[in-house]
Amino acid sequence: MHPIQRSLAAAASCCIVAGGAAAQTSVGVGAEYTTGKFGATESTETIYVPVVVKHEAGLWVLKATIPYLHLSGPGNVVGGGPDRIVIPGVDDARRTESGMGDVVASAFYNIKDERDGGLGIDLGFKLKLPTADEQRGLGTGETDYAFQADFFRPFGATTLFGSIGYRIYGDPPAGELRDVPYGSIGASHRMSGNSSIGVAYDFRPNIVAGGADISELTAFWSHRMSPQWKVQLYGLVGFSDASPDAGAGLMFERRF
Repeated sequence: MHPIQRSLAAAASCCIVAGGAAAQTSVGVGAEYTTGKFGATESTETIYVPVVVKHEAGLWVLKATIPYLHLSGPGNVVGGGPDRIVIPGVDDARRTESGMGDVVASAFYNIKDERDGGLGIDLGFKLKLPTADEQRGLGTGETDYAFQADFFRPFGATTLFGSIGYRIYGDPPAGELRDVPYGSIGASHRMSGNSSIGVAYDFRPNIVAGGADISELTAFWSHRMSPQWKVQLYGLVGFSDASPDAGAGLMFERRF
């Protein structure tokens, strides 16, 4: 999972599956723009447009993300959004490509309700399917797996949250990708009954020889406009060659 997506998902997960809640389905549509050199001499600009379908039933949360990608930049950047891969030494000729990205499915189970006191814990599994065209640099053409634990601890109007996971990468023709742990940590604060703000830091070790770690900071604002509609805005800054220099995004969600 992409660092931003991990952070926002962890923040949003607080209290949503606790207590055997009634079944509920939501659909979200977002747009994210990022730019960065990723260790190359020219910048890569990415537009990532996900459609997210989520179903909450009791202690389970099932989710599928179907993304559209637009990439413009050197060939060392493969994919975008949650599944961007930066491969040093790959042909840096500039190209522009658009199309479907890799679909990601996940299932999480709430094993500890934070309302019982103390720490809330969700455990989950993620599967990235190779639906993007690897010949155009929109994906690796391989299946990835990840195991992840999300933690959250409320302190009044403020909630601390984090994620720890391990991702198993399929190896693309460009070279072997390392299976690595990853993590995030952050906090959200409820300003009113309908709005909250937060910040999160995400880290992942390098996955290719000579590559860089992912290191980036995200700030976000979330507002529930009605019981059915929610909007979330976020901005990010990266601190490594595997992260964008900067980016911004938004997501609209509709509950049914």
